Amino acid sequence: MPRLPAVALLVTALLAVPLTASAAPATVTNGTQFTDTSGNVVHAHGGGMLKVGAYYYWFGENRNADNTFKAVSVYRSADLKTWEFRNNVLTPSSAAELGRANIERPKVVYNSSTGQFVMWMHKENGKDYSEARAAVATSSTVDGKYTWRGSFRPLGQHMSRDITLFKDDDGTAYMVSAARENADLNLYRLTADYTGVSTLVRTLWRGSSREAPAVFKRNGVYFMVTSGATYWNPNQQKYATATSMTGTWSGLANVGDSTGYRSQTAYVVPVQGTQTTSYLYLGDRWAGAWNRPVNESQYVWLPLKFPTPRTVTMSWSQRISVDTTTGVVQGL
Repeated sequence: MPRLPAVALLVTALLAVPLTASAAPATVTNGTQFTDTSGNVVHAHGGGMLKVGAYYYWFGENRNADNTFKAVSVYRSADLKTWEFRNNVLTPSSAAELGRANIERPKVVYNSSTGQFVMWMHKENGKDYSEARAAVATSSTVDGKYTWRGSFRPLGQHMSRDITLFKDDDGTAYMVSAARENADLNLYRLTADYTGVSTLVRTLWRGSSREAPAVFKRNGVYFMVTSGATYWNPNQQKYATATSMTGTWSGLANVGDSTGYRSQTAYVVPVQGTQTTSYLYLGDRWAGAWNRPVNESQYVWLPLKFPTPRTVTMSWSQRISVDTTTGVVQGL
């Protein structure tokens, strides 16, 4: 047969090798402000993440200079490093009661029955913290404009401040929020459409003054990470476990150092890949601790480790490596 040119031989050889998509690990530096692909500071404080398709969507607080509500902003990334601004999905023009407000800790889950993305958040009047309300907004697209559904105290009576959501494997959704002037954490089951509270499941660690809850599930064990209540100042993060959301939760145990490495829990995101599933702590280093506006706050992201099925540890790393293809997250 005729001899092929060297270039043709190379192309033929490459075509014979199966190709696999693999993103290089990304490096995230802690104790910094992140920037998006346009070079602007990422404002997703007190936020949460939701993976849709190939992208992680990061929702969070974007505030005015006086710390009042400017927007719930959303960004997306495939590698958890390169963040593209997508939209201000909720703004003061979304509803009359948002004209002057505080909106904190927005979290989003997807309801496969209704086809709606449902956001819960903590809402105040923009003047003080006397309202202590939960609030709900919905959208048919993850990064489209969200329709305001109103604010209220759960079951018409319970104060509701720092808040998180958790959707279980069976589709049941739960909300956890700080109650009774932050003395308690209340665990609620949501309605089937996720836009209302169905039941107060239980009050957790009554009188322990916990806030900033984050819930995740690993190998059938439920974990909840929370902080103490010390205003903007960081404190000891603690965790507890349970074998069901509605079951008995363990006592609280320390995780990280005495100040959460100068951060407060915002969320724990599972990073599922071809090799493993890692669990990444997302924390806020609030600028209020040095008397600066919230939008000057920084981020602290650290991989969680599990010495046993029901224990978790967190160590400091100035930089971490995140590989969303393999799921490997580790300190550098």
